[in-house]
Formats: sequence, C-alpha cells, structure tokens
Amino acid sequence: MSSTTHGANRLEPIRVMVVDDSVVIRGMISRWIDAEPDMKVAASLRTGLDAVNQIERINPDVAVLDIEMPELDGISALPQLLAKKRDLIIIMASTLTRRNAEISFKALSLGASDYIPKPESTREATAADIFHHDLIQKIRHLGAKVRRTAAASPPLAPAQERPQPVAKAAPVAAPLVKRQFGLTAPRALVIGSSTGGPQALMSLVTEIGPVIDRFPVLITQHMPPTFTTILAEHLARSSRRPAAEAVDGEVVKPGRIYLAPGGRHMKVVRHGTDTVIALDDGPPVNFCKPAVDPLFTSAIDVWQGGTLAVILTGMGSDGMRGGKDIVAAGGSVIAQDEATSVVWGMPGAAANAGICAAILPLNQIAPKLVQLFSGVRS
Repeated sequence: MSSTTHGANRLEPIRVMVVDDSVVIRGMISRWIDAEPDMKVAASLRTGLDAVNQIERINPDVAVLDIEMPELDGISALPQLLAKKRDLIIIMASTLTRRNAEISFKALSLGASDYIPKPESTREATAADIFHHDLIQKIRHLGAKVRRTAAASPPLAPAQERPQPVAKAAPVAAPLVKRQFGLTAPRALVIGSSTGGPQALMSLVTEIGPVIDRFPVLITQHMPPTFTTILAEHLARSSRRPAAEAVDGEVVKPGRIYLAPGGRHMKVVRHGTDTVIALDDGPPVNFCKPAVDPLFTSAIDVWQGGTLAVILTGMGSDGMRGGKDIVAAGGSVIAQDEATSVVWGMPGAAANAGICAAILPLNQIAPKLVQLFSGVRS
C-alpha cells in the first residue's frame, strides 16, 4: 500500500501513545489502532508517570490519556506532557461520571484537544462499537491536522501552532462565500458544534449577551449525557445568563440558552402561540445523538427565514444539510473559519457547499451576530 494512500501530506502513520492502567482497555485500543493503515501504536503505557518519563523517546503525535491512573493521573500528567512536547494532541478518556466530566472540561482548558467517554463495560457491543468509531475518527482527524501543521512549519514550531482556536486568523478565501445574508430579520439563533466546540462556545456566548437577552438561542454540541450537564453550567457562567439542558415540552423564550441534552436530539415545534422544545430519542443522525441537523431543520418550521445558524468547529458534516434547508427557507448560515477551528469538518462542509453568508474567525463571529440581530444587514 502506498504511504500516501490516507493523506498526501503524511508520509508515515500517525503515532499514538495509549496511556491507561487497565490492561484490557490498553489492549483493545491498541488492536483498533494497529488495524488502521494510517496510524500505529507508538507505545502502550500503564501510568501518567510512564508517559511523562518516556514522551521524548516515544515522540508520539497523539496521546490517548486515561484520567484515573496510579502514580500520576491524567489531569496531572497533561501539563507535564505538553511542557515536553507542545504540539502533542491529547485525547482524554474517562468513564461517564460527573467527576470525570468536570475533569475533562478542565483538561480542555489546560490544552487537551478533545475527550472521549469510555464504555462502562467493554462487553456491551453497541457501546464498544461507538467508542471504537469515535476514538479512531478523533485520532485520524486531530492527528492529520497536527501533521499538516508540522509539514508546513519549521521543525521547531511555536506553541501557538497547536491545533486549537486562536484569537486571530487570516480571512478565508472569498470564493467560498457565495451568498448574501437573508432579507428577513433574524428571530432565533441556532448553533451546532463538535470537536473543539466547548471552548469555542464558551468564548462565543461571553460576547453575545445582547442577542441572548432578546432572542432564543439553541445549541447542539456533540456530547454524551453528564457532559452536557456540565457544559450547560459552564455556558451559564460564561454568558452570565441562564443556560441548561433543554426539557421536553418547555416553552422557548429569549433570555436563556437551551442546550441539547446528551443522548437525545433537540427540536423546536409550534404549540399554539408558543414555541416549545421537542426532544427526540430516535436513532443517531450523522453518527451523532444529539445531532445538529434535526435542530436546524425544525427551526425553519418555527422561524422560517428568520433562522440564523452558526456552525462551529467539529468533525464530519453535521449541520450542512440542515443549513441548506435554512438557506432555502430564506435564513442565513455563518461558519467558523479553518484557522481557528480545531477540526474544519462541519464548518468546512457548509463552506464548501456554498451555503454560508460569512466564514469568520471565532473572535469575529460574536460581533457579526450582535450586528445582525440589531438589524444591520450586510
């Protein structure tokens, strides 16, 4: 097989360091990785201390780092690993507990690129299959980006070239922007995000207080149960506005943020003169539950051309089909640009589909939203 089969910019497989005190989990993850032609296990280690002591010798591109380990746990090992290898991609792995969800959020603020929930039991086939799919996709997309960054940079790349949102970025080439903003004044803001989304969302909601105060704001972030509970609390603190997981049947009002709860799709429906939340326990959409497309498509039935959608950093193409529907109904779509996205999958799919009225760095999205919701059309 050609070494460039899985990426013209990468000559060698992505090197992955697996760090977990469970021999069963280490063996399972290692088998999955070695079965992929574009990645390989660089090391399989039992503790965070082993990882810190051996990181320079192993020189991995990606580390899958367990949270709970003897000698040195994942959250303590994280800053030490990044101090020794600044462009290391770290994916935190943990079971679905509130404590581990909180630690995972802390890890993101300390420089981890992403997180993944481990199944409670590896004997549960469906849970193991989802974990397998999600982990390989995260390694592939995040590892490929850091390899592309390294290929385009001097050997000693500065820390700010880690694949995470940055404050400023060069504007995206104009040919991707193919539409004008809709003529109808926006009446609701719907947002979709995935990998890198929690940090991007917290940054965004900090700056859109005037929008939240006057218009409904609904968010779907690809995230499991418990994690969405913690994310809602973080969004409330960042925005200084009420934010919570949406409840089936509750009336949607301005002044608060509604977050799709992990494991259920969030839609909006008309109920008399009110707009209410409708949670859907149907199958995954675009491999995700919650998914962005159901929210986007349902918003059209309520707000028609007054729907304004934002697609932030994330893997895959979720939000693109719903975004097409929004544009067809007279609404508008804004996508985060590639330079400030951890992964330019979702926003890139929307941009390349030609449905975006703007493709902006993260720090320019909030000012644009405030402008548009204040009635300035451009």
